[in-house]
Amino acid sequence: MYHYTDGGLRNVWLTNGYVEHQTKYGKGISFHDSDGLTQAICKALSNKPSKLTGAEFRYIRCGLLLSQKTLGKKSGYTEQAVAKWEKSGKIPKAAEYFLRSIYLATANGDAKVSVMIEMVNLIERISNTKIIFTEFKNKWKSSFQNMNEVGSTLV
Repeated sequence: MYHYTDGGLRNVWLTNGYVEHQTKYGKGISFHDSDGLTQAICKALSNKPSKLTGAEFRYIRCGLLLSQKTLGKKSGYTEQAVAKWEKSGKIPKAAEYFLRSIYLATANGDAKVSVMIEMVNLIERISNTKIIFTEFKNKWKSSFQNMNEVGSTLV
């Protein structure tokens, strides 16, 4: 069995679905379906009968591709509050329920929730985009650059 500790998880073990191999740096692990594994872990954590740890909360949040800032805004808290919960493990029941519910609705194919999550992620990406204008032969042209990615330009 393999002890899966990605994302700070401590209670996840795999019986199969992975391959151990030797690298020049030591033992390496490859997963057959890492996206499917992430989804299965998030779903299991969302259905977990006990409270989530900070690492588990973060894992689900990241599985939804939500930043701390976005989750905070959508649940009525600050980015710093979300960071504190993930570090301390002291998560308000309402925030934990909100995250679990969003993940399960998305995983179960609720189209409205899935669209909402996609829109939130899109808005976050757009809000971190510079619109750059360049004049060329008396005409203005625009391009877009994500402020989080150095050197990335979209036309």
